[in-house]
Amino acid sequence: MAGRLRDGGYELVADPSRADLLILNTCGFIRPAREEADEGIRAALAEKDRRPGVRVIVTGCYAEKEGAVLPDRYPAVDVWLGVKDYDRVAAAAEGRMFRPGQRTYLYDHRTPRLISTPPGWAYLKVSEGCSHACAFCAIPSIKGPYRSRSVSSIVAEADNLAGRGVKELVLISQDTTSYGRDLGPRSGLPHLLRQLLLRTPLPWIRFLYGYPEEIGDELLETMSDPRVCPYFDIPFQHASALILRRMKRATGGRRALRLLEKIRKRLPEASLRTSLIVGFPGEGPREFRELCDFVREAGFDHLGVFAYCREEGTAAAASGDPVPAGEKERRRNVLMEIQAGLSAEKLKAFRGRTLDVIKDGPRPEARGLLVARTRFQAPEVDGAVFIRPTDRPWKSPLGRVRIVSSGTYDLRGILTS
Repeated sequence: MAGRLRDGGYELVADPSRADLLILNTCGFIRPAREEADEGIRAALAEKDRRPGVRVIVTGCYAEKEGAVLPDRYPAVDVWLGVKDYDRVAAAAEGRMFRPGQRTYLYDHRTPRLISTPPGWAYLKVSEGCSHACAFCAIPSIKGPYRSRSVSSIVAEADNLAGRGVKELVLISQDTTSYGRDLGPRSGLPHLLRQLLLRTPLPWIRFLYGYPEEIGDELLETMSDPRVCPYFDIPFQHASALILRRMKRATGGRRALRLLEKIRKRLPEASLRTSLIVGFPGEGPREFRELCDFVREAGFDHLGVFAYCREEGTAAAASGDPVPAGEKERRRNVLMEIQAGLSAEKLKAFRGRTLDVIKDGPRPEARGLLVARTRFQAPEVDGAVFIRPTDRPWKSPLGRVRIVSSGTYDLRGILTS
């Protein structure tokens, strides 16, 4: 959207009070996200009240999911665009008529784009939609079935990003390990990674969000290339066989542990991240203990824990939401406390080592320190490396840092080159 608006003659500004056009790209996945979107819409409309010439456009999954009711709730919003019409944003901004899209919009290498991440790294979306049927998830009903971009389109965009100075490419989608399944038997993620390695100069390639059932020998072999970050973001969601059946997920705790063992055997430097849900209907004390034991035994490098949110239209909605919110939060805190101890112990092993890092831009909590990441830290979700400022210039987004100390989730170091 930013690229199309730029090509349409618009200038992006960081301060909403200076903008003639306010665009909110919303999430509709779970209730807290929709509440955040509501707050943003109200703030935009308050700005419009102060400056009546301002136009407000609301886009994204919330606009798609609740498109039948939101215009009545917020009549002052000028335009509503769901997930099918991102490419019509310039026409919408100018009040021009356009033919609505028929399926979720998926951009390609010809789409104008602005890079909103720090200059050293960028996301690249390889697909849109999801064809899984997880009982808790509304994404397929919002975005439709899985649809992959072509390998040639992805490689062309990746090469263009490399030409613009990007050193780390982060491949993303709702399920990146399903990439290419709809294109044919020889067009999967391993093939895509090999093409990126062959046809682009990118020194770091990372992918996020992979289903455990689709991490096989071919993918592990491809990831042995040193330019592919040995980083696995695998959302197991739970470990209890009972809960996983209710979630309509296939990989149980024992099977998950065997997969982690296989990954670590093939790629000893592998970093492992997962996401878990607590408070799913049917999760009692026994199931939660299973989950705690799983986290201790798995020894993840990174962990995210989310409280279950009941979503109308999903298979799990009929089971209600029997676990109280306070108990969900308690269980989340227990898991994060376990993970904190595991993470702190793992990071001690990096003291004294010299690691490759990439600049990650300023952060308020850095307090004058430089912020970077290693190959085992993904942007925006994991810890970081905080670097003491020195007289040594840091000209490239990539560098090397000697680690001098570690905390619970972060490292500290000194730039060496």
